[in-house]
Amino acid sequence: MKMKMRGGIMVVFVLALTTTFCFGANVTYDHRAVVVDGKRRVLISGSIHYMRSTPEMWPDLIQKSKEGGLNAIQTFVFWNLHEPVRGQYDFEGRKDLVKFVKLVGEAGLLLHLRIGPYACAEWNYGGFPLWLHFIPGIVLRTDNEPFKAEMKRFTTKIVDMMKQENLYASQGGPIILSQIENEYGDIDSAYGNSAKTYISWAASMATSLDTGVPWVMCQQSDAPNPIINTCNGFYCDQFTPNSNNKPKMWTENWSGWFFSFGDPVPHRPVEDIAFSVARFYQLGGTFQNYYMYHGGTNFGRTSGGPFITTSYDYDAPIDEYGLLRQPKWGHLKDLHTAINLSEEALVATDPETTSLGSNLETTVYKTGSGLCAAFLANVDTQSDATANFNNNSYHLPAWSVSILPDCKNVALNTAKINSVATVSKFVRQPSKDDMTTTSGEFFTGWSWINEPVGISSNAAFTKLGLLEQINTTADQSDYLWYSLSTEISRDEPFLNEASQTTLHVGSLGHALYAFVNGELTGSVKGRYSNPNVSIDVPISLIPGRNKIDLLSLTVGLQNYGAYFDLKGAGVTGPVQLKGLQNGSTVDLSLQQWTYQIGLRGEELGLSSGSSSLWVSQPTLPKRQPLICYHVPRSWLQPTANILVLFEEAGGDPTQISFAMRETTNICSRISENHPAPLDMWASDEETRKITGPTLLLNCPSPNQVISEIKFASFGTPRGTCGSFRHGRCSKKDAISIVQKACIGSRSCNIGVSGNTFGDPCAGITKSLAVEASCS
Repeated sequence: MKMKMRGGIMVVFVLALTTTFCFGANVTYDHRAVVVDGKRRVLISGSIHYMRSTPEMWPDLIQKSKEGGLNAIQTFVFWNLHEPVRGQYDFEGRKDLVKFVKLVGEAGLLLHLRIGPYACAEWNYGGFPLWLHFIPGIVLRTDNEPFKAEMKRFTTKIVDMMKQENLYASQGGPIILSQIENEYGDIDSAYGNSAKTYISWAASMATSLDTGVPWVMCQQSDAPNPIINTCNGFYCDQFTPNSNNKPKMWTENWSGWFFSFGDPVPHRPVEDIAFSVARFYQLGGTFQNYYMYHGGTNFGRTSGGPFITTSYDYDAPIDEYGLLRQPKWGHLKDLHTAINLSEEALVATDPETTSLGSNLETTVYKTGSGLCAAFLANVDTQSDATANFNNNSYHLPAWSVSILPDCKNVALNTAKINSVATVSKFVRQPSKDDMTTTSGEFFTGWSWINEPVGISSNAAFTKLGLLEQINTTADQSDYLWYSLSTEISRDEPFLNEASQTTLHVGSLGHALYAFVNGELTGSVKGRYSNPNVSIDVPISLIPGRNKIDLLSLTVGLQNYGAYFDLKGAGVTGPVQLKGLQNGSTVDLSLQQWTYQIGLRGEELGLSSGSSSLWVSQPTLPKRQPLICYHVPRSWLQPTANILVLFEEAGGDPTQISFAMRETTNICSRISENHPAPLDMWASDEETRKITGPTLLLNCPSPNQVISEIKFASFGTPRGTCGSFRHGRCSKKDAISIVQKACIGSRSCNIGVSGNTFGDPCAGITKSLAVEASCS
């Protein structure tokens, strides 16, 4: 009996070593950190929204997150995704929340589950199902009984699902945190006194569900106990929780930003992200989450906004296609290593911060037992500085933090990157049977159908006046036809050639096409910053009956702001004919309009490609180029793939091809004064022998090796990855030295010093820049 019990104890002990949580772990918190099974934890988390990728992608995304130094994953739960019709739930395929959470746990990572159920997240309608809008007497996100009943019902549904699968840490699962509501404090003033009672109710409702783990509210300074209030933003180092008994937590560190149609592609430099993270941990933070770590794709009609794109890449460390974005992923990985080297000291005591001069400060974590970790910060955005600390001198670039896990040696400076950069491109893929034709077509057998202008459905209906679009379509389609026939007499001044007739249409957006007598007369589209649109177009009318058809479309529903659910869309008027000789206007707004929800192609199910209405003709309608979409690999079959496109303005399908995102070249650039590599902190002596600045090259795939050194310069090289060039100072045989060290290997380390290359220009700080190809 004793031997069996000892064997059982040993098994439990091994499991505790190979996972980051253990069976029945108690999760609490104190003023310093989240406490898992009695131990304070430094948590480095990243957002991956399971529904913005595919189940086939999940294991790789989770593994890359773990390899990047994360110990937790964060995800939202979108209510409208899982309950599109009240009482009808969907947790299949990309919506399989349980499977995603289990995969995170199997990888040895923890999970923060943001139930909300309001999410924002640039998701259609903020994650709310639109059917909420039609419940009598409902007012969303306030002290309103119909809304609270629905919110509690869905929140309870998700919590019960997690409990049934034993997924909370208190049951042995990976979930250590939950979230109720989201960023309500940014807009709660609009709801008056009801906001406070609503937040109090939400907190009580959530904690009553007895998950065994803490709940958080982000951007909610009045979050009632025991709810932890947390920070969202680009910088949260100055954030302070609303109680001395709560830890300092950062639920959204924006790694970039979302895309909106017509706006520049956003980018946040990794040096700035690393600075913000290091500052947060320097000043007492112990939980930080990247929003996003993998942004993914808004498949289907899930983009919010309006005018937020299908791509939700977010300039994240893992890009939309699941590839590492370098040097962002690699530099943050190095940062996480440096923070983890300091963890024992960080959680053992409170920080002490001291000024070291103008825009310079140090924070020290030191215990009586001898543990010591320090952060040296230069918060000047322009000028480098030298800081004196512990009788040593440290060079601090502008806007940087140096991390000293032993209060002496710099493990990492946030402004100095020792991670490879990559050059990627889309590489066109031939079809399996070489379907490419002499005309350059990738696909064969194109057929097409013209969408009819105006009313074509038996389900059309008539109403007096102009209807708001969202209330009419219930978001079942992006499209709503407004159709009107009006009689023009022969003596009507509109027909006078000397006058100019103008059709004016006022609309809440988001885009509009105007047809008169079957001909397109004009179109207009809004923007993310101003979705409302109106149009004034010259038109030609004929004696007798004239037909005006207006096609209004939404481009994702509003997802943020007070009372965002009341933001309308569609042709709300006025609709007018202008141009009478006497200057008067005819208002058509209150006449009898005919409406059709959706397009004929939607009604016929043309997206399946199986309709007999498809016609093949030698001349395809072509106009402007088509845009790029992410097609997950798992969606494609070996043969007989059917691609159905709907283009409002027309495109050239013969130019369509599948392309793969591939990394072609890798680069790195390191200065002589760069900190020693993190390898010096390794436990084995051989690895620790590397003590000086070292340039690392590493091929992205395990089956690749470095096949060519395209550029190498030791001295004062210029440019960036893909466009390096020699400076005035350059070691002539640097490329041969790098070739000898790297060719044929998946990775290589090269010392950046005169010991390796000699000294081509004495008295000048030199750098090594290398660009290589992997194959």
